[in-house]
Amino acid sequence: MIIVSEEVCRSVFGRDDAFNAVEAVFASMARGDAYNFPVIREAIGYEQALYGFKSGFDRAGLTLGLKSGGYWPNNTSKGLTNHQSTVFLFDPDSGRFKALVGGNYLTAVRTAAASAVSIAHLARRDSKVLGIVGAGHQASFQLRAAVEQRKFERVVAWNLHVEKLEALARIASEIGLPFEAVDREQLCAAADVIITITSAHEPLLLNEWIKPGTHIACMGTDTKGKQEVDPALVARATLFTDEIAQSVSIGEAQHAIASGLMSKDAITPLGDVINGKHLGRASNDEVTVFDGTGVGLQDLAAASAALRAAEAQGSAITIEL
Repeated sequence: MIIVSEEVCRSVFGRDDAFNAVEAVFASMARGDAYNFPVIREAIGYEQALYGFKSGFDRAGLTLGLKSGGYWPNNTSKGLTNHQSTVFLFDPDSGRFKALVGGNYLTAVRTAAASAVSIAHLARRDSKVLGIVGAGHQASFQLRAAVEQRKFERVVAWNLHVEKLEALARIASEIGLPFEAVDREQLCAAADVIITITSAHEPLLLNEWIKPGTHIACMGTDTKGKQEVDPALVARATLFTDEIAQSVSIGEAQHAIASGLMSKDAITPLGDVINGKHLGRASNDEVTVFDGTGVGLQDLAAASAALRAAEAQGSAITIEL
């Protein structure tokens, strides 16, 4: 058995690695070469936690496994990240257990990579203002990944507790971008690209606030009932996702479909754009939404790449069972 620790993952697996892994697995999913198994996600009735499993198989990348973990909202007060997870990889040729890979950092960096892939393929080329909605642990990863995809000139952000935006302001300053804390309607009026990264269960962004040409990446906690944007906005936009089944069941599309505003046939896998099967953005006035539901194959792709890098650098630990 091979172990790749959280510390090693951070040292061997960066944003470019995450972008490439996620883009490749989205393309593989859209071709039918990779598929996710049904998600198990349950409230455990303790510590307000959500716990579950995401798993899948990528035939093209020969990656098989699962991620176990969830969301512990009280961890911040304990000095821990709210999202806790571990990835288990298996040999697809034999079914034997292969590796145990720390999943906390990988989850954060692959989630940011997913929105970055959506920006790379869907946002207007002349996008100048980046908007961030939310200021939790994941927000900093989103900011760093997003600014690498377009020549943004400033960042605007909103969070329910405005003091938590200070961390994002520091990162923007490090990058060399002006930063401003604004209200949600101001953010929508200014931003060309918006990333939502919250655990909201009610719309934070309204349809009438969104200007033509905006790209929105909805990256918040996905579960039954989650909602970050107005269902009318989801129906108005050209909607892309990592996996249609999850978008419909635990993503932003669930409310628009339940309201009869759209059908699942209107949702396009982002992998179709990557593979050249779908045009993507059709005009500069089109509003595009990426519903990032966090598929298990993203975790497996990231963990497999981290494992290969750790083995190449001699930083993986091997244990005889």
